[in-house]
Amino acid sequence: MLKWIGLTLLVLVGAALVGTLWKVEQRKALAKSKFAPDGEFVDVEGHPVHYVDRGNPEAPAVVLLHGASGNTRDFTFDLVDRLTDRFRVIVFDRPGLGHTPPLAQNGVSIAHQAALLSQASIAIGVKNPIVAGQSFGGAVTMAWAVNHPDNIAAAVSIAGATYPWEGGLSGFYARLADPWKGPVVARLISAWASEDYVAASIDGIFAPQDAPEGYAQYVGVPLILRPSSLIANAQQRHDLRPQLRALAPQYKSLSLPVEIVHGDLDTTVGLHVHSTRMVEDIAGANLVTLKGIGHMPHHTNPDDIVAAIDRAAVRAGLR
Repeated sequence: MLKWIGLTLLVLVGAALVGTLWKVEQRKALAKSKFAPDGEFVDVEGHPVHYVDRGNPEAPAVVLLHGASGNTRDFTFDLVDRLTDRFRVIVFDRPGLGHTPPLAQNGVSIAHQAALLSQASIAIGVKNPIVAGQSFGGAVTMAWAVNHPDNIAAAVSIAGATYPWEGGLSGFYARLADPWKGPVVARLISAWASEDYVAASIDGIFAPQDAPEGYAQYVGVPLILRPSSLIANAQQRHDLRPQLRALAPQYKSLSLPVEIVHGDLDTTVGLHVHSTRMVEDIAGANLVTLKGIGHMPHHTNPDDIVAAIDRAAVRAGLR
């Protein structure tokens, strides 16, 4: 009897494993077919970087860096079209997300990302751009400003995660970032997390505002749920705080124009922890606080983001 029970359990476990792996492959195939790259690739020392290049190639350049779990589609959904009449707009997929492969399984820092994307911008003929980053992209923007001051005209932080914060680290991201547990957890999430669940999570990120109609479908949930993207995102988020602890003291040495836009109801990246401190540390940094706005002002208040980029262009002497 025990033998038959053990055999039955073994069959059930095997079936669950096969089903999980099959669903993972199905989701990866969907991501590839429905959300294929909509831009070009540039090679940086053997590493491909996916980017979207729009607007006037003779105009001042703006580089846009998306947040955690995101990709170029977060900006091409709406904001890019608001800028192309007077800028050359470049949107990069950060490494491990969208269609840019990860730099490594673990240990990829914001400094590594900034170096890769700075080199990528030069490779496509973009020198001294305005760099604007949202959320995690704000951290990479500031790493770019600190480490590559000869290839940035101005920095724009959009609800940027730019300083170390208090509190414990997320156990969820720690498990996903673990080299042994991560691949298992990532495949379970990839196989069984529904797109409705992810859409609800997106609504939470936009709170207290609603996500724009069609955003969840446009941004490419199957791209976000690929195991490789889940692992890359978790590793980057889990390691961010100690990296910011090392980076933030260097902000005081910056002399470039810095524009900041942040909602006062942002519960993902707190206004006072991140943006208010930057104004105190960087001479001439300008903060626009959006009353009643959450974490995604580039969608809820795009005119304020465009105005910040315009101010950065004027302050940098690009106009």
